[in-house]
Amino acid sequence: MVSDTQHWNNIFANKIDQDLGWFEADLSQTMKYIEQVPLTTDSFIFLPGAGTSLLVDRLIATGSHLIANDISNNALLKLEQRVSNDRLTCLQQNIADKLSSPLSVDLWIDRAVLHFLLSDKEITGYFNNLRESVKVGGYVLLAEFSHRGAKKCAGLVVHQYSITEMQLRLGDDFELLASEEHTFINPFQQEKPYVYGFFKRIY
Repeated sequence: MVSDTQHWNNIFANKIDQDLGWFEADLSQTMKYIEQVPLTTDSFIFLPGAGTSLLVDRLIATGSHLIANDISNNALLKLEQRVSNDRLTCLQQNIADKLSSPLSVDLWIDRAVLHFLLSDKEITGYFNNLRESVKVGGYVLLAEFSHRGAKKCAGLVVHQYSITEMQLRLGDDFELLASEEHTFINPFQQEKPYVYGFFKRIY
């Protein structure tokens, strides 16, 4: 049986970025939320499932520190080859497992990673990491397949989300600032309905 790491390593080894179903050339949908966060050169951003996303380049351009996480070492190797910056740190591990070192971040951005976690243990592990990492006053952006969205992606079954479930999983420490349904048009001109939730940690 192919492990999760092998599955994603195979994808990143055999496809160019533009052939990835989640490739986002136009970052405006994601950036309109990030631009509401008062980032400084002292801020820390955590990007689980970073892959080889162009979002990394935009986040580095803010001058903040960026921790790019992925389960695939192939993805992170390609990312480091493209983006050489002393403010970029790469962390290779499954985001459902307890983080190897404690973090304190101002912004947690998840675009299309959480929905690949299926078991309650994996989902709980993810949200435990998030709650242990995001500072009081920090922000969280979750963008996942909605209940109108795809049931599979990259050959894997996905867990579809609603804002109600996002809020329930985050708990009362997080306040919902904004949410919306957004239809992402992927590189193959297919419509992929997402739900975006933008939260702030208040306790």
